[in-house]
Amino acid sequence: MGGVIAAVDDLFFGAKILETAQRLNVPLALVRSPEELAEKARATHPALVIFDLNAEGCRPVEAIRQVKANPDLQGTIALGFFSHVQHELKTAAAEAGCDRILARSAFTAQLPDILRPYATT
Repeated sequence: MGGVIAAVDDLFFGAKILETAQRLNVPLALVRSPEELAEKARATHPALVIFDLNAEGCRPVEAIRQVKANPDLQGTIALGFFSHVQHELKTAAAEAGCDRILARSAFTAQLPDILRPYATT
C-alpha cells in the first residue's frame, strides 16, 4: 500500500491538499469521480483516501462504500471532511464506513499532520 488519493472537486481544496503533499513528499493523486477513484485505487493501493464529503461529482458516500467493500483495499483508511453544519452528511459517511470525519476547518488545520505519515523518504 502506498500513497494517498484525494477525491475532491473543489479546486481550492485540491490545490491546498496537493501543495501540502508535495511539500511533505507524499505521493498523492487527485480524482474527481468514483470511476477515477476506482482506477487509481486499483493501480496504487493507497494507504489513505481523503473524501470531500461535499464533492457531489465524486459521490463520496457511494465511493466510501466501494472502497470499504473492495478486499484489495482492506487496510485503506477513509478520511472525510465536510461543512460542520451538515450533520446528516457526517452520519451517512460514517454509516458507509468512513474511518475518520472532520469538519472542513479542522481538516485544513490538521492537513500536514494527516499527510505526514505517508511521506516517502
